[in-house]
Amino acid sequence: MSRNTIIAFEREQRTPGGNNLLAIRAALEAAGVVFLDENGNGPGVALRKGV
Repeated sequence: MSRNTIIAFEREQRTPGGNNLLAIRAALEAAGVVFLDENGNGPGVALRKGV
């Protein structure tokens, strides 16, 4: 994904498509972010322990 895509997303100028959303999620999870389901104390995010 290009840097411009990320910048536009952060500025709310565009919505990333499916593959870009998957790439964003994968990068966040690799950095220790855990996505919480609605029935698992969410919806939301948390940091993995030890990060």
